[in-house]
Amino acid sequence: MSIFSRISIGGLTVAAAGFAAFSMAAAQTLEVPADPGAPTEFEAPVDPGAPTEFEAPVDPDASMEPDAPVEPDATVAPAAPAAPQRITNPVAEFAGIDKITGRIITFDVYIDETVQFGALQVTPRICYSRPQTEEPKTDSFVEVDEITLDRKIRRIFTGWMFAESPGLNAVEHAVYDVWLKGCKQKSDVPAPDAAKTN
Repeated sequence: MSIFSRISIGGLTVAAAGFAAFSMAAAQTLEVPADPGAPTEFEAPVDPGAPTEFEAPVDPDASMEPDAPVEPDATVAPAAPAAPQRITNPVAEFAGIDKITGRIITFDVYIDETVQFGALQVTPRICYSRPQTEEPKTDSFVEVDEITLDRKIRRIFTGWMFAESPGLNAVEHAVYDVWLKGCKQKSDVPAPDAAKTN
């Protein structure tokens, strides 16, 4: 027989003897008294007119005062601030660099209009900004295509550009780079519809 088995059996034997002693002591303590009307040692005599420990005595002559106003709970969290407003603008302003000549050009493009800058065609789909009272955040969803040497159009960029972080999603081309400068409500460049009517 292993040491573990002996300890286990010995432990069970001691536990069984202890349980038997406890059961006998409990049975002696909980004996029912001979007189059924007499209180047991667990019950206190009850006076029907006396207030219990859960009830406060009521004075019938005391005047009834209105309840005190309830204070609002200070732990309630304040309402969440409203989401910042976005302004939809009809014009996106871009900057582009021609790496061969070193010239930087700024140009305006109306939403859904395509403007060619060198071998790149730039088409903004939306341009958002914030009111002047809020932290500036200007972004535009832009599609940029490249006209290859064999006259084919190849998409080289689709995504968001951020005016506050121009290097984050700028279009980097072998010859031309383009990035977003801002969004505008008006432009000196005539709108595409106005150019068609003239």
